[in-house]
Amino acid sequence: MKKQVTACIIDDEQYGRDYVALLLENEFPEIEVVFQAATVEEAYTYLIKTTPDLLFLDVQLGDTNIFELLSMFKGLQSEMIFITAYENFAIQAIKNGATDYLLKPIKKLDFIVAVNKALENCKKNAVPPVSVPQQDKISLPTLQGFKLINISDIVRCEADSNYTTFYLIDKTKITVCKTLLEFETVLSEQNFCRIHHKHLINLSYLKEYIKGKGGQVIMDDSSVLDVSVRKKNDFLNRIGE
Repeated sequence: MKKQVTACIIDDEQYGRDYVALLLENEFPEIEVVFQAATVEEAYTYLIKTTPDLLFLDVQLGDTNIFELLSMFKGLQSEMIFITAYENFAIQAIKNGATDYLLKPIKKLDFIVAVNKALENCKKNAVPPVSVPQQDKISLPTLQGFKLINISDIVRCEADSNYTTFYLIDKTKITVCKTLLEFETVLSEQNFCRIHHKHLINLSYLKEYIKGKGGQVIMDDSSVLDVSVRKKNDFLNRIGE
């Protein structure tokens, strides 16, 4: 299964984050925005655990400079595109490994060129995939430690911001403080399919598909889930339709 390119947007203005996310959705459907941060603290909490493929960065976040954050992550592997109203930080951004430096308001063509450059760099730096043997269990972190559950017992997983809820065949639910994307990489090799930005399902428990613009699926636990238009073709290919 093709790996989705992941992106994180760090900007203290909601409009700025929304606009970048919209441009990505319209121009680069293969890129998934997995996290957005308005403060250095939020960004640090995310980046200490996860390294996205792309970072879209404003320079000034409230009273804090973005370079204070970058100084905590020497050798960060993400492609960094700076999007800011400040002209005088371009050299510093380049010294910190910036792929490109765009000024607000963003020109759409400049944005497309910058993202394409970042995607090319991602391909050049990509590590060849390693064949991972099928595993029977998955570890889910808890406040006390972790739980090991049988992958075959998972009917579906549902995303809620930075949390993921696992729905098991015995009707129990387990919610963990990790994004769905972090589990998708493992579970997609275990007969799971991402049908929506919120839903990852175990195809072994798929009961019915209802046609529509994206459509819906009915699972063995009677849950009815939307299939997004973007995910529809991949889903139908996985089930052989």
